[in-house]
This record gives sequence, structure tokens and C-alpha cells, in this order.
Amino acid sequence: METELQKMLDGELYVAADEQLTQMRLNARTLIHQYNQMIAATTEEKNVVLKQLIGKCSTIDIQPPFFCDYGVNIIAGENLFMNFNCVVLDCALVTIGNNVQFGPNVQIYTATHPLIASERIKGPELAKPITIGDNVWIGGGAIICPGVNIGENTTIGSGAVVTKDVPANVFAAGNPCRVIKNL
Repeated sequence: METELQKMLDGELYVAADEQLTQMRLNARTLIHQYNQMIAATTEEKNVVLKQLIGKCSTIDIQPPFFCDYGVNIIAGENLFMNFNCVVLDCALVTIGNNVQFGPNVQIYTATHPLIASERIKGPELAKPITIGDNVWIGGGAIICPGVNIGENTTIGSGAVVTKDVPANVFAAGNPCRVIKNL
């Protein structure tokens, strides 16, 4: 029998109130709280907590406060920088390449819900993975929606709402986000 965790990771409808998922979120919240209180801590001290929280990370700089659902579904490459107030709803895999920078208040949402109200009110939800390529810069306040892929060397403008894939080597901005120019 497939667990709710496996359904979540497979992009199927799942029950977020499942005991295992609830415990995983509680564990993440405990580490997030600890991390967000480490204002005067050294980078090394902060990284001890981040390595417990995030599925895979190496050189990483996240300015507190930071928030995520599970943490273990975040795979971060080298030299990740996240400014203040970033939120990652990592119900599905969030893969972040090398040398990626986030402005403040960037929000990454893998979580989604059925569009049909009669299905949505039953409770189960969905998640779709997000991939962000190498050398990407995401401006402050941008929102990355479920299932989106952002190509390498791309810049996403501040306040963009990214609802569809964005190719490599472009500047994209707006709501909805669209390619403004090739880089």
C-alpha cells in the first residue's frame, strides 16, 4: 500500500494530515525555529542546522527568517543565497542549481489543490516539482508556482509570478511572468 508521503512525492492526491507527514512538518518546524533564532551564530553553526533540515546542501547562505514545509525535499547546489523571508513549500522536490540567488520574500510553491471545488473540499492535495537551473537570480517578491522549471543563467524580475517554464539565458518578469529579453 502506497503511503501518503509516496503519493505526495509521486504527484498524486495525498492527505497532508497523515501522521507521518504531520510529524515530518513538525520536525522541520522545530529546526526552522532553531535556525531563525540563530541571529548571532556563525555560518558554521547555522550550517549544522541547515544540513539537518535540507535534503541536500553544501555552501549555502539563508538569511533568517526562512520557512519551508519539510526541508528534506529541497536539493540545493553550491553557493545558494536566499535573502530574508523566503518560503519554500517543498511538498514535491525543489531542485536548485549552483550559484542561485534569491531576493527577499521569494516564494516557491510546489503545493497545489484540485481546481474543481467538489474535489478540493474533499481535502487531498497535490504537489508538483520545481527545478531552478544554475546561475539563476530570482528578484525579491517573486512567486514560483508548482511544476515550473527555470533555465540556467536566467534572471526573474522582482514581483514576477512564474506560472510556466522559463527558458535559459533570458530576463523574464511580470504577472504572469513572460520573457522580456534574451541575455
